[in-house]
Amino acid sequence: MHITLEADYAVRIVNCLAQNRVRMDAKSLSAATGVTLRFSLKILRKLVAEGIVRSYKGTQGGYELAKPPEEISLGQVIESVEGPITISRCVGAGEFQCTRVRERSECRFNRTYAEIAQMVRDRLYAVHFEE
Repeated sequence: MHITLEADYAVRIVNCLAQNRVRMDAKSLSAATGVTLRFSLKILRKLVAEGIVRSYKGTQGGYELAKPPEEISLGQVIESVEGPITISRCVGAGEFQCTRVRERSECRFNRTYAEIAQMVRDRLYAVHFEE
């Protein structure tokens, strides 16, 4: 299991906004986080769509957090760009269909994977950006 580069960059961008606590333009965010401008804009669109970041247009435009850092969790940011946190494709929602489920037999790992994924998810949602 690993966090994608996009999720890592999203965390960096939100952390930068949380630390600076001022509106920042995409170019400044890109420079401060080491994320290319094009990739920053892609990530920022997702963060805005999820209500984590607010965008402003015009000469005084830019991006800022949509809510206080203590109300934004690491889990929210990661799931905003990656989707649900799972450790196995058989646990997550999607097009994958386990052959064991089709055969109506019980998989002894499915429940364990689901429990581990929930523990990881709970921990990621317990970490907030004011910390």
